[in-house]
Amino acid sequence: MAWYPWSGRLVHVLPREEFRLVRTDRNRGRIERPEQRSLFGKRIGIIGPSVGNSAALTFALEGIGGAYRLADFDDFGLSSLNRLRGGVHDLGVNKAVLSARQMVEIDPYLDIEIQRDGLNPDTIEEFFRGGIDLLVEECDTPWVKIAAREYAGDLGILIVMDCNDRGMLDVERFDEEPDRPLLHGLLGDVKSVDLLELGRREKVELILAMVDAERINLELAASFGELGRTLSSWPQLASGVALGGALCGEAARRILLGQPCGSGRFYTDLDRQLHPSRNVYAGGAR
Repeated sequence: MAWYPWSGRLVHVLPREEFRLVRTDRNRGRIERPEQRSLFGKRIGIIGPSVGNSAALTFALEGIGGAYRLADFDDFGLSSLNRLRGGVHDLGVNKAVLSARQMVEIDPYLDIEIQRDGLNPDTIEEFFRGGIDLLVEECDTPWVKIAAREYAGDLGILIVMDCNDRGMLDVERFDEEPDRPLLHGLLGDVKSVDLLELGRREKVELILAMVDAERINLELAASFGELGRTLSSWPQLASGVALGGALCGEAARRILLGQPCGSGRFYTDLDRQLHPSRNVYAGGAR
């Protein structure tokens, strides 16, 4: 039986092995049974299951990981409903808790640990204790981004990160290259300890450097000057968040199964992909 106290539902389900055999049956042909078993044996960390909610649900649906650690200090708010899965009945629920609820509604046998206070100098060590195989990093706080990568480098943990702009995906294979520069060296030799007391403007400048300001969408670039004035935060759309979850899932699955996927920054720019010049049937030609 699976008991979901937040909705008052008690559901009769198959035993774990049978449940997963049936639930992932349509994965066969793309993810075979031995690969499925291997993926269910992985432990995944997700920092920031706000935008990272899309990755979390993609992983749960696809069977990428059997155990998770989720960390987020923020609560699900009305303005979250433009891009995150949830309903008005979820308002006020911690985002890590909400993601965990949605994931165990997909697979009640998932093992999920939650840090409701997010990550800070007092809690980050606990998040990494015991080991994780892959980290999805989707936090807006510069200190967390760098501190998480410092831990990942020391522990040999690979990181995937979706930027939610132009389909940008970062892959950092600290499992293969523990000494590689953090964020591809875009910030030089900055250390997390240097980022604890940043003002709003300094945070914006740092994030612009992280995402490579010359490559971001022009609309997003224009929005940064309005942060704290006409905009409460940078714009994000559900379509971009969904794409990011798919990209993180694709990269994670390939890496965890030993398929080719090296460190780097990759773009799946929908503006370019949907440009008329890419129409393979333009003019009716086949």
